Amino acid sequence: MAAPSQVLAPHSTIRFRPPRFGLGGSHLGELPGPDGDATAVATVDAAYQAGIRFFDTSPAYGDSERRLGTGLQKRPRGEFLVSTKVVGDDPKTSIDESRAQLGLAIDLAFAHDESAYPRLDRLRREGIIKAVGAVSDDWQELDRLVRDVEFDCVLLTAQYSLLDRTAVPLLDRCLARGVSVIVSGVLTPQVLHADTVESRRISAVCERYGVSLPQAALAFPSRHSAVTSVLIAASSPAEIRADAALVRQPVPEKLWRDPELLRLLS
Repeated sequence: MAAPSQVLAPHSTIRFRPPRFGLGGSHLGELPGPDGDATAVATVDAAYQAGIRFFDTSPAYGDSERRLGTGLQKRPRGEFLVSTKVVGDDPKTSIDESRAQLGLAIDLAFAHDESAYPRLDRLRREGIIKAVGAVSDDWQELDRLVRDVEFDCVLLTAQYSLLDRTAVPLLDRCLARGVSVIVSGVLTPQVLHADTVESRRISAVCERYGVSLPQAALAFPSRHSAVTSVLIAASSPAEIRADAALVRQPVPEKLWRDPELLRLLS
């Protein structure tokens, strides 16, 4: 079975294609002190050993950038992709500070609004970064940005998952424009605990095919050809190993054609 990051999303006209699965670094900066450092670095190591080659972070995630850099600096730089977010009014300063924290070059920089785009585009043309993206939990905001600005990709942190398909119009626009879509937040409490009517109904269908609800949730986003990548947040080595194991388990194609599931997802 191929490693998680080496399983490609369906072919399309997407110009920039990150690995299919990545480690979201939002939890890496949460644990305090030296123990937190050790756990975060061990989590990065476990992700890398599980085959993950895409790592996302942000200056807003506490010590995440520094800890992620510590975990990755011993790895061959050409084998993985690193993304971070722009904070503050000066994108160049933000990128420089993130590079210093990581001790690594940054491949992909996400901005929250289009005002940062001209400077990021210049950094891309100068080769300081390789790609520019927009990030939001509002699909309509990203839809407007994709319509008006030439981004390489978008990071949608909500509104597209097995239990929430409201962002389909954004995905359709991105596919038409050759913009890759990265999604995160697919392993919600509703998925992990099946504590809503909808999640229990979908889980019951999945179980008939030997598929758990979290397994289906990780596989679902890439059913849309615009989605190239899914970020998985983890705060421990055990957590990312368990999620990577789910990724490796194949989901039968006949599950996605099940009439009851199609009704639930319509």
